[in-house]
Amino acid sequence: MYLFLAFLMVPIVEIALFIQVGSFIGLWPTLAIVVLTAVIGTWLVRTQGRIALHRLQRSFSELNDPTEPLAHGAMILVSGILLLTPGFFTDALGFALLMPPVRVAVFHFVAARVKVQRFQMGEPPRRPPHPGEGDIIDGDYEEVRPKSGKKPGNSGWVEGPHRH
Repeated sequence: MYLFLAFLMVPIVEIALFIQVGSFIGLWPTLAIVVLTAVIGTWLVRTQGRIALHRLQRSFSELNDPTEPLAHGAMILVSGILLLTPGFFTDALGFALLMPPVRVAVFHFVAARVKVQRFQMGEPPRRPPHPGEGDIIDGDYEEVRPKSGKKPGNSGWVEGPHRH
């Protein structure tokens, strides 16, 4: 329901802001502001994205929990989408998400409401099987006696003891 309200309210707010700002400063300055915020926003997203990627790589190399760097990267991506969307309201949200203190606050707000069940890096350690566990091979056997007069136990490949 919240997503539906967002998709309904955001365009209405944007249209209202376009009308208000356009009537106050004119059409061309309004369009110039929209284009300028997209250009500046793209540049800021690239620089903040590089920083976030570096922090993520560092957390992986130091075997630290990558949750926060991943969340910052996701918020920077969302801010880029918001800044490329024409409008004043989405630009304000996008620029806000580019500020590290805002991202930290959003991360802590969401982290307080999300319960992580499990976090793991790499494959789980394998325990050796205990005796009696593992693959069980079930089979039957039948002793086959030779038809000739040879003694049992002699394979037929060897004819008695070898003498040198």
